[in-house]
This record gives sequence, structure tokens and C-alpha cells, in this order.
Amino acid sequence: MYQLQIITCTIYIGTSGFGRTIKILLVMYHQPVLKNRRTLLERAEKFISEIYFTDCNLRGRLYGDACPLESISSSLSRQRIPFLEAVKQNFEPYQVGDTFGPTWWTCWFKVSLRIPDSWRGKQVHLSWESDGEAMVWRDEQPVQGLTKEGEKTSYILTECLKDDEPHSISLYVELACNSLFGAGQGSMIAAPDPDRKYSVQKAELVVFKSDVRELLTDLEMLVDMVKLLGEGEQRGYQALFTANEMVNLCEPTNPSSFPAARSLAQKFFSQRNGESQHTVHAMGHCHIDSAWLWPYEETIRKCARSWVTVIRLMEKNPHMVFTCSQAQQFDWVKSWYPGLFTQIQHFVKKGQFIPVGGTWVEMDGNLPSGESMVRQFLEGQRFFKKEFGNYCKEFWLPDTFGYSAQLPQLMQGSGITRFLTQKLSWNLVNTFPHNTFFWEGLDGSQVLTHFPPGNSYEMKGKVEDLVNTVKNNKDKGRANHSAALFGFGDGGGGPTQLMLDRLDRVQDTDGLPRVQMSSPDRLFSELEADSSLLCTWTGELFLELHNGTYTTQAQIKLGNRRCETLLHDVEVASSLALCLNKTFQYPSEPLQVLWRQLLLNQFHDVIPGTCIEMVVEDAMRYYQGIYQHYDIIRVYISTTILSRYISALLYYQGIYQHYYIIRVYISTTILSREAISHGCSGNQFVLFDDVPLYWDAWDVMDYHLQTRKPVVEVVSPVQIASPGGLRGSVTFTLRISDKSTITQEIILDAMCPYVKFNTQVEWFESHKFLKVEFPVRVRSPNATYEIQFGHLQRPTHRNTSWDWARFEVWGHKWADLSEHGFGVSLLNDSKYGYSVHQNTMTLSLLRAPKSPDANADMGSHQFTYAVMPHTGTFQEASVIQWAYNLNNPLRLIDNAPGSHTVAWSAFSVSAAAVILETVKQVVSTPCCCFQPLNPLLIRPLLSCDLLERVDPSRPAPITASGISISFSPFQIVSLLLYLK
Repeated sequence: MYQLQIITCTIYIGTSGFGRTIKILLVMYHQPVLKNRRTLLERAEKFISEIYFTDCNLRGRLYGDACPLESISSSLSRQRIPFLEAVKQNFEPYQVGDTFGPTWWTCWFKVSLRIPDSWRGKQVHLSWESDGEAMVWRDEQPVQGLTKEGEKTSYILTECLKDDEPHSISLYVELACNSLFGAGQGSMIAAPDPDRKYSVQKAELVVFKSDVRELLTDLEMLVDMVKLLGEGEQRGYQALFTANEMVNLCEPTNPSSFPAARSLAQKFFSQRNGESQHTVHAMGHCHIDSAWLWPYEETIRKCARSWVTVIRLMEKNPHMVFTCSQAQQFDWVKSWYPGLFTQIQHFVKKGQFIPVGGTWVEMDGNLPSGESMVRQFLEGQRFFKKEFGNYCKEFWLPDTFGYSAQLPQLMQGSGITRFLTQKLSWNLVNTFPHNTFFWEGLDGSQVLTHFPPGNSYEMKGKVEDLVNTVKNNKDKGRANHSAALFGFGDGGGGPTQLMLDRLDRVQDTDGLPRVQMSSPDRLFSELEADSSLLCTWTGELFLELHNGTYTTQAQIKLGNRRCETLLHDVEVASSLALCLNKTFQYPSEPLQVLWRQLLLNQFHDVIPGTCIEMVVEDAMRYYQGIYQHYDIIRVYISTTILSRYISALLYYQGIYQHYYIIRVYISTTILSREAISHGCSGNQFVLFDDVPLYWDAWDVMDYHLQTRKPVVEVVSPVQIASPGGLRGSVTFTLRISDKSTITQEIILDAMCPYVKFNTQVEWFESHKFLKVEFPVRVRSPNATYEIQFGHLQRPTHRNTSWDWARFEVWGHKWADLSEHGFGVSLLNDSKYGYSVHQNTMTLSLLRAPKSPDANADMGSHQFTYAVMPHTGTFQEASVIQWAYNLNNPLRLIDNAPGSHTVAWSAFSVSAAAVILETVKQVVSTPCCCFQPLNPLLIRPLLSCDLLERVDPSRPAPITASGISISFSPFQIVSLLLYLK
């Protein structure tokens, strides 16, 4: 059977770049065959395979001639050193295949090459395949990242070699002895192998055949459409037969056969969709964890390797758009790679390189305090405005382990009304019901929220990504636009030219959604324009996974809480010292440095404790630096300004038997009641087996609850430490195992409404989970937990799968279980994991995972918790204030000569429901006229947002009795108070 086909195509002649469109008359003989789907599909797959038949298939023709390098030499460095220092080192000859290392070292290579004259008119690459992550330097500037894992194994020396181009070139290659995902020993998240060796497997010049690459990409997309659209779709069969005809036409050794084959593909891809088809907004992306399986310092180089590669792609693809978050990473690049940062600023102005997120880092969404989250936005947005001229409109947090119900209000207060994430697609139990919706926070604030339906922030531009984006969209009929973030991520890497080429082919192809290179602003604008049918989700976005992150790496969590408190106190003390002494120099710059260090440690793999030991050590050094700077700053504050009058309405009688409490008795003028359940023991330590399915430092599984073992062995029995009077206390020691012990002091202070437990644990366990339980005489279907600037309720029952999935939850300084007229609160100074099931209140204390840090939590721990029975509601009992008191101890600042010694109060609040949380100096002070308000002289007050921008729509008038402010529930109010 003969078939006549007339195909129109453009043929490029010579090296001039000019083309002529001609018609090719093809007479093809087709032997009638059974069009078997399996055989045709596998035939096409083998034709482009990297493994099979590469001696005769198309893939084997991707590269042409090869040429060895003139010379290659290397220099090994223990430290990460700058380029100008590296090139001064001693370089010795290197042979491809030789090993170097170990892990975390850096090997610099000096490469000399000469491109053969005979390669004129050809595209020439430096082909470089090695372990580790590499950066190519040319003319003292970084120009290209290289990594096998990120599918970047060549650097383009010339797109088309010309006579006037340099043929002899010298390059440097900086190779980090770690992979995109660190150096895990045996698995990705295992502790790093410190002795791993690395090598270069290939380093040579090659001719790259772009026409082969184009044809390979055509066939790859067609083959994937066959697979993904399935046997029931006619369009899949059209893709199959098109691919088969292309294989018939294409002779791998004869490039003149390629245009006809490509023309068939172009005809197929140009068959368009209908008007109603879903639109995918493709955006280049490169999620880079600021620390995780590698230390902070290596992240700096990951950013440079990834972003310089993006710049090269933008130069070649003017339509490319790339989204990038985390002000801290931009700041690193600005300091370490100023030339690259200037290029980034250029492409930001062009609208291709788009800063997103608005925060200093992509922080954990649960554990940082409310003020810490404010500072994340304040520092991030200030940086983006200063360096790029604009505030971010979108909050960007794709990889965090849950999202606080207070985040919508914090976003709104920071100039952000849109939110993108995808992590809830990881839910282990329940499927979250939306992809595009309005998220309503604790105070009623709403933000338009989008979860990319492809359930990934590192797509590859493949057919599968596009099909899943449509298939997984849970808001079909309500939202017809979705994001697709493409590029290697977590460890960096970013987009590739191949990803861009894939997406370019299917911009409007029947059988697939429409695809357009887009921006977050364009996506959200489309969603906003057609949002009338969108649903609303109220409250927290709870991730049903990674519950162990509330407890892992207790020292990091203790350091975070203490540093939050220290910086709070320094700012209050400095502000009030400035009021009392106009010559006092407010420590603005040191405080900004310290806050940024604390914010960095709140990255979503650091404060949760899901990082390697090197990162833990880095984090602890930052905390130690904050402690030390606190002491230095304190000496400049010349008066004692903090005082606290403490009173209580409650009196306690505690009865101790061995180490646990069998009775806590509350007695007031209106109520006498036991707090601990009859026949049960409060302060009962319990140990659980803690072996998750995979994510060791991340997960605690529900089945761990079936392994409960009380800790009962007494090492040192109860002894009276303080006999009474103002303080009564007892001490004891328990044995957890032959390796671990608990020593505790239980304290009753006069006029204090809670029983305090000062605890020291020597902890040397493996895959165990230590908790403390308080079964209480309270019955309620819900318990209340403190979150950022507020609190929320969660069920104490397990009626539904949504309730059951909350077997381990997070909270901050307190949790409360109350019924009418009575309740019990559990307070702490550094813990975040809780469980309240029926009437048992449980505080999570310590875990012992072994990856990615084999020594996680091993050693000595000190922490304090307290139990506080109360009458009335927790608000009436001032639980919130007492939790602050436990976490913010009285700090005395030594009097200096000439300082004020008269007691005075700077602020008071008339409503117990209002917490004056933070007092600090603003970044800049507008000018206004004075009005006195003793003991301070102030100008008229103005309301402001969380970025300290004046909000004239919210007046704060000064009256004879003070400043009059109206609040709605859980509302955050910021005021600008101008001192004379």
C-alpha cells in the first residue's frame, strides 16, 4: 500500500540562520500491519531509550564528536572558600576517575580546553558528569550549576561555533562533596556518611545535536500522552499512531529525515482545545531548604548554583518565568555573589525572576510565636521592597508541616491576600477537600488560597504533571485555573531547558489542559475574577503527618522559646530606657541581626528538628550568640524597669505518693474540688515505642499509643527539698531504662496558682517517646490550645477520622480542659506537643529518632511544666497571663549611678482579655505634633499594619483615661506611639 503525503516544513540552510519553507513530497510504503497498542508503544519507547538499542536508536545520536580536555588539575579544600582565594591554591594534575573527599569538603578543578576548528557551526558543550554538586566559573564569575541528580551535566560553551569566538578557554569548576540531598548513608534521610569519596566520571568536549534533542522531546511527549490518556481515549491512539509514523520516517543516522518527522509532531501538537479547557499556569521554581540534609553554608552555594542556571535559561528563553522565595537566601547571594545578585535584580525588573513569599525564610507554620511570625513578614517584606522595589503579594509556603489558624490575619496585616502551598496533599488519613478556596483565620480574616492540584512543587513539565493537575483538581466547576511549579527542588537545581521545551510543545493541545508560562499574580488574578463559587475553610490547616516535629530536637525548641523571650524583654527594656533617658542608644542594628538569626532557625526543617546534626550545631550556636548578646545589650540599660505584682486567688494542698501526684485539691471561697481523677495518678511519666513508617524525625504514628509503658522504677525516693513557708518542694529520681533517668523537683509556691515541675532528664534512648500524663476530673468534648496570638479548640474524642488524625497536636505555652465552672491547664516553658484524649491531658517531652541525626536529643535536658486547676473559665483564671509569667521570668537589670529609682508603670491595660505583647522601636518614625500622656510624652497615636505602615482608617484617640481601642475577637492591633 502506497500513501502520498505533502508535508510543509522549514529547512535552515548553512549557518546564516535564514530558513526557506518548502513542500516535501513523501511517498511512503505502508505494509498493512495490525496496529497493536503495546508493540507500537514499546517500539516508540525503545527508539528514544537511554538504555536499549542506543547503538541504532535516536537517543544514541544526541551527541556527536567528542574531544578530550587539554588539561585538568584539582585542589582540595576543607573549607568553603571564595573564588579569588581558591584560584591561589596549589593545583595538581587530576585524572578522571580519581577519588577525592571526604563529605562536606570542596574540590576545585582548573580546566583548560580547546575547541577543534573543525567544529565550526556546531553547538559545543563541556560534558561534566561527577558526584556532588558543581559550579562552573568563567572570567571570575559563576556561570552554570552542574549536577547529575538535577539533569544538568553539560555547560554550553557556544551555541554555534564561529571563527571569531575564542577556541581556547580556561574554566574553574567548584565541586561540593555532597549531593543535592546531602550524603545520607544508605538512604536519603539517614545520617550523613562522613567518609564518602567522590569522583569525576566524565570531563570532555562534545558536539550537541539540538535537532536530535527536539525530536526526542516530541516523541517523549507523544509516548507519555499514549500512556497517560489510556486505551479508552481516542486522542491517546492518535498520539500513538503519530509517534509510530515518526519512527517510520526518522532515520537516526540521517538528519535530513528529521524535519518530516518533526512536522508530524507539530501537526499533532497544534490541534487545539475547546474554549472551556482548564488552564495550567506554569512557573519555574526551585525550592531550596535553607538547611536540611546539609548545613546553612552549603545552602548559600545551592542558591548560587541554582539561580545562575536560571539566569542562563532566561537569557535563552525570554518568556520564562521563575518564582523564588526566602529573603534570607537572597541576602546570602547578595553578600557572597554580588554579580549574580545584580543579574537577578535585572530579571526581576523584566518580570521574569519573581520574588514571592514575603517572609525571611519559609518558616514552620506551627511552632514560631506570634511575634516571630510578624517578624518573618516584617523582615522579609522590608528586604523585598528595598532590593526589588515591591512587596510580595503572595505568601509562599509549599513545604511546611501545618498552618496556624492565625496566619490569614498575619498575611493580611503584612499586605498579602493570597496563599500558595501543597503540603496538605501529604495527609495520611483524610483527603483535604479543596485546591482553590478562601481560608478564614481565627479572627475572620480571609485569604485566597491555592494548592496546586499536581500535588508537587517540583514538577518536570511532563504530560503526567498536566494530566494530574486536571484530574486531581477538587474544585472542578469552581476554579478553571491551576499552578504547575516545575524544577528540581528541596536541594536546589531548578528548571531545565528540557522542561521548558516540553511545556512549549503543549501550550494548546487537544487532550491536555492549556499551558501558559505565567506568574503568581496572573494566576491569582484569574482566580479572583471568577471566585463567586469558591468554598471557605475556617480554622487551622492541620497536616495529618509529621506530628513528631512538635517534639523532636528538644534543645532547638527550648532555644527558640528562650530566645523569643529574651528578644522580647530586650526590646521592652530598651524602649522604656529610651523613654527615661534620651541619650540611650536603642540597639536597632544588633537586634535586627539577632532577630534574623532566630528567624533563620525557624526554617521548616530546623525548628521542627528534621535536620542533620551539623544543622543542630549551627542552630545552637545561633541561640548561644543571642544569649551572649542579650547580656551585652543589658549592660546599656541603666535602670530596673521590669517589675511584676503577682497575686492569686487560689490555695493548694498537694499530696505526694512516691513521685506522682494522687491529689491536687483546689480550695476557694466558692469551690472546693479535686483535680486528679479518682484512682489515677497525675504527673505519670509514660514511655512509648516510636518507630514510624519512614520519616523518622518527622513522624509519630497512631499505633505508638498501643505500646504505653508507665515509668515506675524509683532510683531516689521522694525527699523534701523545701519544707514550706513561701515555697514547698520535693525531689525524686526515676529510672526510664538502664541508660536514662528523670530527676524532678515538684514545687508549690505561696500565692502561685499552679504546681510547677522542674525536670531534668538524662536521655539515651532509641526510638522511644517520653510523655507525662495528667488524668483530670473534667469532662469536655473539646480542649483548648494556645496558638500565635490566640487559642483554638480541638476534640477530645475520636468520633471521625478527622478527630482520630489529631491524636498528637501542637500548641504553645498552655493547653486547657474545662467544663462549666472548673478546669485544668497544663503550662510549659519549651514544649509544643500535646494530646488530650477524653479526660487525660498529656504533654510530649522527648523523642529519640535516629535519622537524619543519629544523635537527636541524646544527652541532658532541663525543662519546666506546670499544672493549674482553676475555677471558672481559663480566661477568668488568667491562665494566659500565668503562662506568660512561667515563660517570662522576672529579670532584674542592675541600677547604674544616676538612674531612676522611683517605681513607675509605663503601660496598663483595662481589659484582662487584651495582652500587651510587644513594645519595640519602629524602623522609621514619621513626624507629628506632641500631646502629653504621663508618664510618657507622646504624639497622637496612629494605627499601623504589621509592616509598620500607617493605617488612617483605624484611629486610636487619646482620652483622659488613656488610649481608646476597640477589639474584635483574636484581633491583632499595632499602634505607633511617638515619643518626645
